[in-house]
Amino acid sequence: MNDDFRQGPLLVDFFEQYLDDHDIAQFLRLTSERYFIGTLERLALNGERMARRGAVLALGRLSDYQSNSVLGRAMIDLDRGVRTLAEHAIGLVWNRVGLTIHQRRLTAVGEQLDDGDYDRASMLAGKIIQDAPWIAQSWFQRGKAYFHLGQFDAATRDCHQALEINPYHFQAAAVMGEAYEMQQNLVAALESFRRALRLNPNMEEVRARVIQLQRALKNQ
Repeated sequence: MNDDFRQGPLLVDFFEQYLDDHDIAQFLRLTSERYFIGTLERLALNGERMARRGAVLALGRLSDYQSNSVLGRAMIDLDRGVRTLAEHAIGLVWNRVGLTIHQRRLTAVGEQLDDGDYDRASMLAGKIIQDAPWIAQSWFQRGKAYFHLGQFDAATRDCHQALEINPYHFQAAAVMGEAYEMQQNLVAALESFRRALRLNPNMEEVRARVIQLQRALKNQ
C-alpha cells in the first residue's frame, strides 16, 4: 500500500470507473489497496473536486467514527457532489463507534425507528446510553423516538446531548428544532434549524422552515 498523497489522480481513476460501472466493491478494493485512511481524509479536504468526491465515498465505507470530523467538514464543501456524498457517508460512520455490541444495538434501534416502534426504540437506545454514554448516535436515536412519542422536552434534551458529543450531528439539530417548534418556542426552533443548516447546507426542507420561522417571528 502506498500512502503517497500525490496519488490523488489514481483515486480519481478509481472513482470515475465506479461512476461508469457502479461496482462499489471493486472501487473499495482498489482504493483500500492503495490508500491509508489518513491519506483519504487529507484528499477529502484538500484534493481536487473528483478526488474529494472519491475520498468521501471511500471513507463512508472503509472508515469509522474517527473520520467524523473530516466528513463533517466535507458537508460544507463548495462542491454539491462532495456535500451529498459526505451527508450519506457521515451517517454510516456514526453507527461505527464503540464495541461491536454497541454497533449492533445502534443498528437495531435504527430498525425500530424505521418501523415506527418508538417505545422499543427509546428503550433500546436508553440501554446503549447506560452502557456507553459517550456514543452520540444513541442520544440522537432516543431523542428522535421521544419526539415521535410527543415527549418534546426529553427530545430536546437528548438531541442537545448528541450535539454536545458530536457537534456535526445535523440530524440532532433538525429534530431539536422540530421539538422546539412543537413547544411553540419559535426562537429556539429557528436557532436549531439554522444550526442544522450550517452543518449541512443540503437540507432544503430545513432551509424552508428557517424562512417560514423568520417570517412568523417578524410578523409577531
